[in-house]
Amino acid sequence: MNAPTAPPSLLAALRPRQQDRLYDFYRDLRESGELFWDRTLNAWIATGHDVVSSTAGDPRFSSVRYPDLAAVSAELRPLAAVLSRQMLYSDAPDHTRLRSLLSRAFTPRAVAALSERIAGAVDLVLARAEPTGRLDVVADLARPLPLEVICDLLGVPEADRAALSAWSDPIAAAIGSSRLDAEESLAASRAMEQTLDYLRGVLTRDDGPPAPHTLRALLSAGAEDSGRDFDELLANCALLLVAGHETTTHFIGNAVLALLQHPRAADQLRARPELIPGAVEELLRYDSPVQLMLRRARHDLDLAGHAVAAGQAVLLVCGAANRDPAVFPAPDRLDFHRPAGRHVAFGYGPHFCLGAALARLEGAIVLEALLTRLPDWRLDGPAPTWQRSLNFRGLTGLEIAFTPTPARP
Repeated sequence: MNAPTAPPSLLAALRPRQQDRLYDFYRDLRESGELFWDRTLNAWIATGHDVVSSTAGDPRFSSVRYPDLAAVSAELRPLAAVLSRQMLYSDAPDHTRLRSLLSRAFTPRAVAALSERIAGAVDLVLARAEPTGRLDVVADLARPLPLEVICDLLGVPEADRAALSAWSDPIAAAIGSSRLDAEESLAASRAMEQTLDYLRGVLTRDDGPPAPHTLRALLSAGAEDSGRDFDELLANCALLLVAGHETTTHFIGNAVLALLQHPRAADQLRARPELIPGAVEELLRYDSPVQLMLRRARHDLDLAGHAVAAGQAVLLVCGAANRDPAVFPAPDRLDFHRPAGRHVAFGYGPHFCLGAALARLEGAIVLEALLTRLPDWRLDGPAPTWQRSLNFRGLTGLEIAFTPTPARP
């Protein structure tokens, strides 16, 4: 009798051939069980929707990513120290306090007020592209747009935004990888240091009162009102910059690729733009920009019939949960009439993505503009390739072609 085959490691998802068939790979993992031990990563892997969503908000688990900074490599330790002060990797009461302050910039009213700014930025990009008949959706649109919005919120001058974008890349690579070499770790730590130094200057400059809608205004008031640790506030501004930038960029790129690969679905949205809000949810489910959440057991406990020891990590695979057929019938099909609200693309529980409403708004505006103004779009250029990351799923580029139109006078 043959011994049972151990499930493959989640780390195999980094292989290029697995990235191209990622959701088939997740299906294979899920067949090993909705929760299993990954010996390579020394962590539990959760793939089923029920265990992912329930664990994400379970108070028996901690969101702390680096419980022992002394165990982190010297090159990565400066970055880890900053991440440990961010609300994404903190628990109540610190998480509750920080989220309460930063959420003021993401109220429904505040997000709605950004609609015109986002639409104007998209219009400028498409107006430049339309006479050429070509567009790299990632480089020309999906990458700069969310950066513009986040930098507007932070009060960052336009001339400085390219530098912030460059600094965010190694930081995102470190967040998205479980295995960095010394050079990559050092680059990420240096990039974080540069980001914090820059944000400190922006948020403390004395050139008149900040615009009331900016995070600079909110954070200045918050620091003055409560005497909060300013370095903690800076760390969380860096989180908004990197996470808000990376996730929305990847969402837009992934969504456009899915529509290019499903032309009937794209035609359906062109004919019925009222379906776009539901399509945004379905596209988030279909190919999520964030693939993982990490939780750590606070004490010995039972999870999905398995004994999880105190301190053990549980990697919640959002991408696998969003293709769980027990919750999403025919999960590999794009269905814009699918009931919304059950996917975990924005996380779940207390750490649900603070900028979810903003990402949805940006995605809806971009999709409607592209579908309306580029009716005969098609893939062109090199085959799309995926960034090498376990956490973030996004394209390195997405070149499309379409019938050129005359430049506007």
